[in-house]
Amino acid sequence: MEELLYNPVLPLLVKLSAPNTIAFLIQAIVVLTEIWFIGQLGTISLAAIALAFPVLMLTQQMAFGALGGAVGSSIARSLGAGNIEKAEKLLWHAIFIGSCGALSFLIIFLILGESILILLGGSGLLLDQSFSYCLIFLSGGILIWLSGVTSAAIRGSGNMQFPALMMVASSILQIFFSAGLILGWFGLPKLGIVGAAVSALISAGFMSLIFILKLSLSSSMPIKLKYSRLSLEKDLFKDIFNVALPASLSPILTVGTVLVLTGLIGQFGTSALAGYGIGSRVEFLMIPLVFGIGTALTTMVGANIGAKNIERAEKMGFMGGFFAGSLSGIIGLILALTPELWINLFTTDEATFLVTKQYIEIVGICYFFQGLGLSLYFASQGASAMKWPILATFSRFIIAALGGYLAVNYFSAGLNEIFYLAAAGMTIFGLMIVISLNLGAWRRL
Repeated sequence: MEELLYNPVLPLLVKLSAPNTIAFLIQAIVVLTEIWFIGQLGTISLAAIALAFPVLMLTQQMAFGALGGAVGSSIARSLGAGNIEKAEKLLWHAIFIGSCGALSFLIIFLILGESILILLGGSGLLLDQSFSYCLIFLSGGILIWLSGVTSAAIRGSGNMQFPALMMVASSILQIFFSAGLILGWFGLPKLGIVGAAVSALISAGFMSLIFILKLSLSSSMPIKLKYSRLSLEKDLFKDIFNVALPASLSPILTVGTVLVLTGLIGQFGTSALAGYGIGSRVEFLMIPLVFGIGTALTTMVGANIGAKNIERAEKMGFMGGFFAGSLSGIIGLILALTPELWINLFTTDEATFLVTKQYIEIVGICYFFQGLGLSLYFASQGASAMKWPILATFSRFIIAALGGYLAVNYFSAGLNEIFYLAAAGMTIFGLMIVISLNLGAWRRL
């Protein structure tokens, strides 16, 4: 913990973010590979996974981003203030909240899931495949939430290497089971896109088990998952929820944007939906990459906020934000300039190819602002200052989703106009958060 408070910022940022960034890069490759597997099943399966994608995205962002970030922030601030007992009690609160979150998501989907998928344009085989994927994924959702909060607890204590190593191991596991269960390789049953849900749960279950054992048994951890610390206290729930509740609005609004855009684009046909599914999935890859830097920022900023070192925390935020933005921007630019080199890996349908190409050429050049805003969102969790990140996410929703709805239904806009509005929302999102930090958002706590 001492290195978080006193070591030079840039070398510390590189040291802590490098393991996570590499691990999430490998996980991003897994996601792309999984899309390739699903692409072998045909355009309908690609469209079905695009329809189900918001469910996957919301669950992972809530478990790893909103709640995970809040847990990492709370533990880092507690350790920064020298309160180990509080940090250990927070572990049990995090597990309890994560379990409730998983159950809530499943119940909501059982009640409303099919109606939402139909509203988004699902019907026939497309609806059946999408519904089956979501049902299997959410039925085992507790494994996703547990892996999110336990990995966040370990990172919050300053250990970035171990969660990163386990993510690499679980990614290898997921690739094996994705290939086997989606396409029937290695003698495993061919389940289609449902196999993607099962492989994700196997991977998450593996990580959850290893992280719980690490927190329970390892002598190298500064905090332990001890039964003697199991006492649920209102103040500790409040400590987590002060960050988690406002932070949860961000993935809800982000997924709300994806849902609205999915519904709008679905009006242009199955190929358009499949093309958007490939493009948005590629965009989603920016989140794991930036997450590697963002989780390091949550811990670094949280520890320094806990130690009342605001200027150092701000410096960390600016450095990490522009580093993540630059990484995302370079990737987006490369993707936008070379669509022929990678889109054909996922589809042979010409119409699907053209929609994906349109999307990435318009939105990809704005990935800098996506990386900048998202990394500062995680840093703001560490500072327990979520007002401006939420306002920025809401602004993105208004511009992209509401703007897209009005453009299509009142001004007869096409796909290009929808994509331009998505790019504009992404740009405003990043600019609002960095400007708020520059104006002293963390100093007004």
